[in-house]
Amino acid sequence: MKNIIVFEGFSHILMEVAISLLPLIIIFLLFQFLFLKLPPEEIKRIIIGICLSFAGLSLFLQGVQIGFLPAGTLLGEQLGKLDYNWVVIPIGLLLGLVTVIAEPAVRVLNYEVEKVSAGHIKQKLMLYTLSAGVAIAVALAMARIIIGIPLIYILAPGYLIALIMARYSSPTFVSLAFDSGGVATGPMTATFIMALAVGVASGTAGRDPLMDGFGLIALVALSPILSVLLLGLIYGGRGVEDEDW
Repeated sequence: MKNIIVFEGFSHILMEVAISLLPLIIIFLLFQFLFLKLPPEEIKRIIIGICLSFAGLSLFLQGVQIGFLPAGTLLGEQLGKLDYNWVVIPIGLLLGLVTVIAEPAVRVLNYEVEKVSAGHIKQKLMLYTLSAGVAIAVALAMARIIIGIPLIYILAPGYLIALIMARYSSPTFVSLAFDSGGVATGPMTATFIMALAVGVASGTAGRDPLMDGFGLIALVALSPILSVLLLGLIYGGRGVEDEDW
């Protein structure tokens, strides 16, 4: 009986993932027959990878539906109802810190940055930079919900500061910064943390979940941009230029 509950709606998830992967598979097959001409062993390895991706995505999305989203929403609602609901601010700081560490895309980005920069920008340094930025963004998002600050009052100055910092940072760090903003808003953030924010808005008196619960992803996308640009300014201040890589 428990298995039926756990995998309820799983067939729908399987269909969605299959439809999402099908265009990529068709494009790959066209290029294989027309241009690539990869050997059978390589084709076998790619097929195995596609099957693993299909299984992983399906199981992850099912886990989101039955685990991450309900847990985040319920936790947020209970925290929002507390008399001392300001506690969601340090909790958001901690969750933002650990969520980025668990993001698969962040690890890929950090690996590529260290490889391309010939080791000048270490993976751990990038991870700490992104983690700090996202942690501050999630804490700020929780404070926005509790206090009732309009989102535009945070985003507009934030992007203005980012543009000013980009003017004085190296082109390499500008590119890294804006890619980091997209990478940090991965599946972990867009599932558990966003559900937590909506739950906090639902449980806080006088707050509209639709108006106050959303907007967190925009803040999370902004924070790595600022933190990586700051890292670029620090590197520039130390006299480390792109040509040194």
